[in-house]
Amino acid sequence: MFRLAFILHLFIGSTIAGSAIVVALTMGYDTMAPILWAALIGFIASFPVTYLVTKALYERV
Repeated sequence: MFRLAFILHLFIGSTIAGSAIVVALTMGYDTMAPILWAALIGFIASFPVTYLVTKALYERV
C-alpha cells in the first residue's frame, strides 16, 4: 500500500501544488514567497487526498 501511495502522491501532490501556484499567480501574488507558500500548502494538502484515493483503490480490490 505504501508503494502505491508514494506513486499516487507524486501525481496528486504535483497537481494540487501546481493548482495552488496558478491560483496564487492569478490573484496577483507574483513574488517568490507567496509562490513557495502556495506550493508548500498544496504539497501538504495532498497527503490526505492521497490517503483517501489509496484507501478507495484498495477497498475496491
